[in-house]
Amino acid sequence: MSTRRRTPAPPREDVLAAAMEMIAERGLEKLTMAALGREVGMSSGHLLYYFRTKDELLLQTLEWSEGRLGAERGRLLARPAPARARLDAYVDLYVPDGHRDPHWTLWLEVWNRSQNADDDARDRQVAIEGAWHRDLVALLAEGVSRGEFRPVDPDRYAARLRALLDGFAIHVAIGLRGTDRQQILGHVREFLDQTLLAEA
Repeated sequence: MSTRRRTPAPPREDVLAAAMEMIAERGLEKLTMAALGREVGMSSGHLLYYFRTKDELLLQTLEWSEGRLGAERGRLLARPAPARARLDAYVDLYVPDGHRDPHWTLWLEVWNRSQNADDDARDRQVAIEGAWHRDLVALLAEGVSRGEFRPVDPDRYAARLRALLDGFAIHVAIGLRGTDRQQILGHVREFLDQTLLAEA
């Protein structure tokens, strides 16, 4: 009796990394289960067994990407530097690298699909947003306590700043004419100077 050797499936992280690479190189519209399956040596049916739907694949890919960004954000914010320098690093990490930035392309797609998402998917999106928010609140509170920043309410200021960053980030990610990354970073720095820096 012969036994057929089964090829082991690639680790989940390898599949998610391949999905992100495909988005970066070919765009989100080229990311299909069949194409991803060919990339990682799995059938589309096998991928569906693990991820159930393309929506779930996209959300897991976003969570994986956010995990990597979260680790980088943690390193940047833990540096022994003034709060303002670390805030600039936070903003730099938040704003897309440019038109069709793969992380932001994915975020925009997940946001768009969230209109019909179930409660679990929505909760997971809130968790991603919450991590960015908590880190920003902590940094603002530190800057206020050290006298670097004006005595703002860190939670309220963080909510407003992130809304500003999201709006600008979308402009960069979709390639809106008249906006580019450096221009956006300049707008944000000016806003922070005017609204956050403590009086000398």
